[in-house]
Amino acid sequence: MTAPVVIVGAGPAGMAATVTLARHGVRSVIVDEAPRVGGVVYRGPLREGVSLDYLGARYRKRMQALHAEFGASSDFVDVRLGRRVIGGHAGRDGHGHLQAWSRSNDCIEHLAFSQALLSPGCHERSVPFPGWTLPGVMLLGGMQLQIKSFVTRPMGSTVLVGTGPLLPLVACQLVRAGCKVEGIFESSPFHRMARQVRALMQQPQTMLDGMTMLAYLRMRGVPLHYGWGIVDAQGDASLSAVRVAPYDLQWRADLTKAVTIEAASLGVGYGFIPRTQITQQFGLDHGYDGLGVFRPVVDDWQRSSQSAVHVAGDAGGLRGGDAALLSGRIAALSILCQRGVLSDEEASAMRAPMLHKMKAIGQFREGINDFTRRGAGQLSLAQADTIICRCENVTRGDVDRAIDQGVTDLVSLKMRTRAGMGDCQGKMCVGYCSDRLRMHSGKQDVGWIRPRFPQDPVPFSAFASPVGKGAVA
Repeated sequence: MTAPVVIVGAGPAGMAATVTLARHGVRSVIVDEAPRVGGVVYRGPLREGVSLDYLGARYRKRMQALHAEFGASSDFVDVRLGRRVIGGHAGRDGHGHLQAWSRSNDCIEHLAFSQALLSPGCHERSVPFPGWTLPGVMLLGGMQLQIKSFVTRPMGSTVLVGTGPLLPLVACQLVRAGCKVEGIFESSPFHRMARQVRALMQQPQTMLDGMTMLAYLRMRGVPLHYGWGIVDAQGDASLSAVRVAPYDLQWRADLTKAVTIEAASLGVGYGFIPRTQITQQFGLDHGYDGLGVFRPVVDDWQRSSQSAVHVAGDAGGLRGGDAALLSGRIAALSILCQRGVLSDEEASAMRAPMLHKMKAIGQFREGINDFTRRGAGQLSLAQADTIICRCENVTRGDVDRAIDQGVTDLVSLKMRTRAGMGDCQGKMCVGYCSDRLRMHSGKQDVGWIRPRFPQDPVPFSAFASPVGKGAVA
């Protein structure tokens, strides 16, 4: 096979796959739109000379170890940073190609491959509520990225709302960076988490880290309220206050007990959604998991419905950074088998301990997913004039009217309201719209927003030269 292995996404999954391939003498091309490898989890600061103490010792060591492994593989990898993948396909013979926009050369590069690993990651789930578009309101992952990569602290006093382990993690990082955190409001009740102790013990170190974070926040005087959530964000030109209230088990807010907190920054974290634009464009089979999340179907070798295309990391299932690393290594073993470098028996023996670890992580994630399961009451936070689709200014009232007129799937909703037709192709609004349609229709499968070419906006000038310098064609 002369064509290389092409890896989309230089996060934990892509880096782990590259290292595994390199150890067996197989060259790869790894493509990422960021200026540095590592993905959102392990990219680190984008400028040199920055202390990482505020991110925690264990995180710092793991990030440095991964980057060291990747650096040792440099002779076998062609790193293409600053490239945004905008399309691609695989033929029936297994060979295919990707199109990527090179920011520095302002051209479209065509990369041919014999096998591809797609690890585009995930994006945050947006939850519309009154005031969520105000300056100062940001998604929790974006707030964390500012601290980790851009070394930028949020303005003034900060409030964190949402659900899941990212809340206390980001709170600790903010406090260590010198920020004032007014409070953390976890939408799920504490007793729901307590029921998951057995599942959480599948990852004892992670559970211990969580308990350590909670103790740290308590010592620093940062209040953590279980069973409380967002009502609205207030302000004129920018955020000035946040209103929170107790939630019942269905996440309906008790407005009679609402509290208003002055704040300049609000971090909102209600989970993630796999990025499926590139996996859909490849024509891979997709389905819904138990949480109603749309993602590509993969087997226990990370192979998709097209055997030459593998999917790893959060795009193939939301299980966190450790699982992303393991899935990248497993995908690489499968590719090595396909290329005849390893026998099936050799690869299976190497994969066995990885599958054991993946099983434990999966049980842990099931506990987390049960604890953070969203209540239907959250969908009522948005008022009639609340923006749902920020690209096309579609309001909840527009969505309500379409549903009242008989719309029961995402494609019809998109045609009726233009929700999902903007530049982001539905990344911001697909979570809310799909949840509303499921609740109204009672159906699990309400469709998904299909990607358009190019997946992300690129300048017209990039198409003047179809193959850029250094492209693999």
